[in-house]
Amino acid sequence: MTDHTSTSQHNQGASVVITHHVNPALQAEYETWLTEIGPVCRSSAGLLDWHIIRPIAGYTDTYSVMIRYETEQHLTQWLDSPERQALVARAAHLLAGQEEYQISSGLDFLFMQANAAPAKPPVRWKQFLLTWSAIFSLVSVVPWLVVPVLDAAGLPQSQVAHTFFVTAVVVALMVYVVMPRYTKLVRHWLHR
Repeated sequence: MTDHTSTSQHNQGASVVITHHVNPALQAEYETWLTEIGPVCRSSAGLLDWHIIRPIAGYTDTYSVMIRYETEQHLTQWLDSPERQALVARAAHLLAGQEEYQISSGLDFLFMQANAAPAKPPVRWKQFLLTWSAIFSLVSVVPWLVVPVLDAAGLPQSQVAHTFFVTAVVVALMVYVVMPRYTKLVRHWLHR
């Protein structure tokens, strides 16, 4: 099932999360395919960044690819490009089902429910309050946990290094752990 939901305008940044369920026996072949499609995607017009979330062995077979573009038009050009279509067709035998993807503008993907019917993103002031409260909590706690680990690992005691790793952990927690659960918890208020 392909979910091609657009919630942005052509002049805003746009993100897509592409989900592939890969047969575990074929993951090595899928990884090889990623090395082919990755450079093609990264050379496409308007690309901002491209990240892969790999499955956890024994728990999931899901690869998620998060791609951000300067505009929705750039993103649509990539998704509909003949190069991408040919590469996706070559990987079809590796997937358990069709690929799924959802397009969002800006950071709207943080506020949308996974596996839910497409909905209008919440108003910006609610996004602000929710994001601020989550980030405040994380930046208050994460440094206490991460900095001692960095020091114990023998990394140089540098404000830049500490900030680099702390912010990486905060962003990862925001995108993959906190916001999916937080938005679900307050979904009635958020989408009211």
